[in-house]
Amino acid sequence: MIRHLVLFKLNDGVSRDEERVQAGARAFAALEDEIPELTFWESAWNITDRPIAYDFAINSAVADKDALTRYLEHPAHQAAAAQWREFATWVIADYEV
Repeated sequence: MIRHLVLFKLNDGVSRDEERVQAGARAFAALEDEIPELTFWESAWNITDRPIAYDFAINSAVADKDALTRYLEHPAHQAAAAQWREFATWVIADYEV
């Protein structure tokens, strides 16, 4: 199994209350039902107020590297990521468990 972790940081001046940001969060939440390769899916807002904290997180799992590739290339994933490119940066870790 491969874990796919993503942490998002909103760009300066961007608020999580903005409609485009909320639409991006909804787009990621919907992936759980749209991409069959996902065997586990969580997406949520950070709840702490610390300067080093990221704002939004995705914790997901797929069966193997091929499934990860299909997930990353899936049109729904591509569309959701494109939304976030407009207002955030992120870091990613993919690892086998």
